[in-house]
Amino acid sequence: MESLETIWIPLPCGTRLAARLWLPDAPGPAILEALPYRRRDVTSARDASVYPALAERGFAGVRVDLRGTGDSEGTFDDEYSETELSDIEAVIAWIASQPWCSGKVGMMGISWGGFNSLQVASRRPEALGAVISIASTVDRFADDIHTKGGAQMGTHLYWATQMLGRAALPPDAAVVGPDWRDRWLARLEALPALAFTWMGHQQRDDYWRHGSICEDFGAVEAPALMIAGWADGYRNTPWAAREGLGDKARSITGPWVHLYPHFATPGPRMDYVGAAEAWFGQHLRGDNVRDLPAHRLWLSEGVRPDQRDREPGQWISIDQSGGSEQLFGLAPGRLVEGAGGGTARVQTPLDCGGAAGEYFTQGGLADLPGDQRADDGMSVCFETASLDAPLDIIGRPVLRARVALDAPQGNLIVRLCDVRPDGTSHRISLGVLNLSHRGGSAAPRPMVPGVAEDVEIALDVSAYRVLPGHRLRLAVSTQYFPYVLPPRTEVVAEVDLGASTLHLPLQPFETCEVPEGTDTRPEFPREGGYARRTITQERGTGRTTLEVASSGGVVTQAENGMVFEDVRLSRVGITRGDPLSLEAEELCSGRRVRDGVETLVEARGRLRATATHWVVTARIEAFEDGEKVFERNWAQEIPRDHV
Repeated sequence: MESLETIWIPLPCGTRLAARLWLPDAPGPAILEALPYRRRDVTSARDASVYPALAERGFAGVRVDLRGTGDSEGTFDDEYSETELSDIEAVIAWIASQPWCSGKVGMMGISWGGFNSLQVASRRPEALGAVISIASTVDRFADDIHTKGGAQMGTHLYWATQMLGRAALPPDAAVVGPDWRDRWLARLEALPALAFTWMGHQQRDDYWRHGSICEDFGAVEAPALMIAGWADGYRNTPWAAREGLGDKARSITGPWVHLYPHFATPGPRMDYVGAAEAWFGQHLRGDNVRDLPAHRLWLSEGVRPDQRDREPGQWISIDQSGGSEQLFGLAPGRLVEGAGGGTARVQTPLDCGGAAGEYFTQGGLADLPGDQRADDGMSVCFETASLDAPLDIIGRPVLRARVALDAPQGNLIVRLCDVRPDGTSHRISLGVLNLSHRGGSAAPRPMVPGVAEDVEIALDVSAYRVLPGHRLRLAVSTQYFPYVLPPRTEVVAEVDLGASTLHLPLQPFETCEVPEGTDTRPEFPREGGYARRTITQERGTGRTTLEVASSGGVVTQAENGMVFEDVRLSRVGITRGDPLSLEAEELCSGRRVRDGVETLVEARGRLRATATHWVVTARIEAFEDGEKVFERNWAQEIPRDHV
């Protein structure tokens, strides 16, 4: 196996993309991963845990910095843009023509790399033979970090600020040479502040349809292995991909957060390299391997929200073609077999949601939802009696409800929780619906106050066993802050319980095996590091503030000597009784030291709300050895569109 630190891949326009290359001893298929996340520092340890091992097994690895990021030339414009996808098609053609490649190329990646793997597959480049997509989506509007059920997500500002900071980092002088500073300044001048673009599209329009393969599943011909984690926001994609792609897709969903499954938590981990070798070997090399089950799922059971290192449960396989459902009616305080009855008035304090955790669980266990009891106490709850037999929920739960709202706009949030005998409440699944999107997100329409309508709320796909002695709880609220941003006014929802039912999916399954993996990332020298999540409630004011602070520590990349640290500070607050008191602030900073020269980038974002607009600001500052070399500010008031 040979590793080349930097190669340059020419594009038809003359721009060059920087890449790292791992070569096997003989020509073979190549695996491409294309990201904006800097191959020489941010992803270097992760890459080292995958590509050398794949090269030893006969696959070339090509890890590319996208245009305008890392060491690549050009300027960055947006996630999954036409420029990005066209560039990747050109890269695939270039790889296929190299003497070390057999002409067959696969793509893989987590999150961004999982997204663009599927999107490029839908464009059918000739050499692309298979993809592995981890923690991604087939629908950019419905199942990404921006909206959920048509509601605006609180993590939207964080992601926009993080991308502003990431794209602003300089190229490595050790790679690009003495003109690195000029290239950096040109990069900074061209930066887009994507918060305005993303928040400006609050309906499912052409912007979100671009790159959403659900628009035409038939365009994807390459076989796709879909991987996700129950502890991540992207857990629905394998299920949706199997429904859309059919036998072209296989899926594995484990208990993991938003990380590669061979080092993710909670355990058990998965042998990702072995799974990748089998998948790419079958579809790029013609290896004779055993066909995989349609779905392999970790069936969790009895999870304690405060004990998540390794989840109890077992691996199962299903085919998704059969199954039935168990129906529960709703009665005051109860989930009942048969029809329910009565009414429920749902009026939730604005600070309900403090135990929601993050959508984007990149920070590991610190980002996971906590004990839901406090949020349950602010919600209207319905629950079973203590179970005398296990209840397996496998698939996508649905709540069908007849709801009247006292305002034109409002959200309904539903959670399924496993309540242990000691009262601890673990969130199994979450569903959100902006009621203006009850008929779809392409053409939302407001509710008519006081008029009841039948709505359907699909919760996240799950594989969970509620144990005997536990209770199943359905918690219904109109707020879940800051996971979901509140509407412009507080709302009251009246639910006709007799016309409402909870549908739990039941699937026949068999036990199966998924080989366990280990964390093979190299250990780089590291100082410090932290992840904190703090909720403060001010007495007398009704103000609740959530603060998230994290740092991976000061890391020295052992191979190339780069010293780097990335820091996040998030603060979001709201005052009870006043949804327009929303204020969110994000700071994402990146420090890099190369040969005694220190660069620092600080990206800031701020979000406030009025009755008619989102008020958004962004700021970027760049420093070299403590001296400011660049700054820019953006500000915009974005009309609220059915939110």
